[in-house]
Amino acid sequence: MSLIDQIKEDIKASLREGERLKVSTLRMLVAAVQQKEIDTRKDVSENEVITIIQKQVQQRYEAATQYKEGNRQDLFEKESEEAEILKKYLPEKLSQEETNQIIEEIINSIGATSVKDMGQVMSQLKERAAGKIDMKIASNAVREKLL
Repeated sequence: MSLIDQIKEDIKASLREGERLKVSTLRMLVAAVQQKEIDTRKDVSENEVITIIQKQVQQRYEAATQYKEGNRQDLFEKESEEAEILKKYLPEKLSQEETNQIIEEIINSIGATSVKDMGQVMSQLKERAAGKIDMKIASNAVREKLL
């Protein structure tokens, strides 16, 4: 079962259970995926769905931070709960050691020797481990290895 199908099944289950926040959060996610399909005029891949979920989670955390600074505890809690609901659909993150191992394999396979090759390494890394690693941390690790 694909990730988006699993999300739709979870919406149905949440409706039966009466979990209103989960239903609304997942419906917003499905709407975001459908909007991406409309914009690109093609079906989205699993990796694209994961990317959309990551963006949604990040947006929720940013909003929660702003609500906390504005002393809006109720909205802070709502945004935080929504982020936690969405995070359950993201793949397990790789450890730093596993990330470094994948980076080494990619560098060796494409023969990268300098920072000029960083784009190739990062694109391969994104294909292999999309959603499983923090790309900012990975970018710094790749840069260190290529210097």
